[in-house]
Amino acid sequence: MESLRELYRIGRGPSSSHTMGPEKAARIFKERFPHAHSFQAVLYGSLAKTGRGHLTDQAIQKVFAPKDCAIVFDTHTPVAHPNTMDLLALTNGTVCGTCRVESVGGGKILIQGEERETAADVYPHRRFTELKEYCHDKALTCWQYVEQMEGPEIWLFLADIWLAMKNEIYAGLSAEGELAGGLHVLRKARFLYQQKHMDETSETRECRMVCAYAFAAAEENASGGQIVTAPTCGSCGVLPSVLLYMQDKRGFTDQDILRALATAGLIGNIIKTNASISGAECGCQAEIGSACSMAAAALAALHDMDWDQIEYAAEVALEHHLGLTCDPVAGLVQIPCIERNAVAAMRAINALSLANFLTYARKISFDTVVKTMYETGRDLFSKYRETGEGGLAKHYQPN
Repeated sequence: MESLRELYRIGRGPSSSHTMGPEKAARIFKERFPHAHSFQAVLYGSLAKTGRGHLTDQAIQKVFAPKDCAIVFDTHTPVAHPNTMDLLALTNGTVCGTCRVESVGGGKILIQGEERETAADVYPHRRFTELKEYCHDKALTCWQYVEQMEGPEIWLFLADIWLAMKNEIYAGLSAEGELAGGLHVLRKARFLYQQKHMDETSETRECRMVCAYAFAAAEENASGGQIVTAPTCGSCGVLPSVLLYMQDKRGFTDQDILRALATAGLIGNIIKTNASISGAECGCQAEIGSACSMAAAALAALHDMDWDQIEYAAEVALEHHLGLTCDPVAGLVQIPCIERNAVAAMRAINALSLANFLTYARKISFDTVVKTMYETGRDLFSKYRETGEGGLAKHYQPN
């Protein structure tokens, strides 16, 4: 598996596959054809169907500016991968260069005809069972395993990631008003954060605070702000919200949080390697489900749970998102995406509680659920995989 540096990426929202990936592809293409007079981008599949709402066109045109870049939304031509785009360079109206790119999730891209855009594998194990057995033999915790494979410098990287995660929450908590896009969605994070009552129970406060943090990060993403993929832009609020809440509540140190991030990264890496973290490929279960699984594992590590408990927390969190569809209204990362971050964050806390009580009575392994999620995602109708054609996107008509 690849480094955690390939999973956690700092960038601009609202979508790692629809904005970060295409933006990166455009930057590479521009460098290859610096003397072209103009450019063209042809978007296919999910990129074509929800690209406007995800700001794909704006992300690409911003890279090529001040030169012109025409955007073509081709919603009919079939393609192998749902996030496919063709880039064309033109001189005096004549095409002088082309490339086909797939945006495969988490900001990562594949350029057709070239070696896969991949960093060298730093983890020799691909499945949870394999790395758990290895660590049992070596008497290693999750974070010690990460440090052994990545080197001690991984902690400096994760410190930057944690700072960026906190900043996205703080930015979201300080913002007010309506999100752009025409749905007239009001930012709710600050409202949730400030709604304190004298008779508020500890359980109610936990729900309110975790949800406020999750809304804050997700709203910041929806507005095109700077966020961390965890594992994607659309699911960026789940992991940081539960970690920041637990740090506030129980006084965990930043070192504790970084170790939890390392554990979450392992879970995200396993899902990315053996299944998918792309909503266009496998539905929202691949984004929000994966984020919830990562958050549950992080919480288990934060509470000094053992390998089996960490696995169960991650497994139950992902299992109960199986089949979750990706149906963004108007192609925007707002409805139902923002609210789902908050719901998944609370579900991660519930998964932690179940892991505390029921781990040793479980029947299903994490690897089994990852395989199931991938097969389920591939079986979903295309209209439920980030095309904006089914589910809420079909039945909710904004005024």
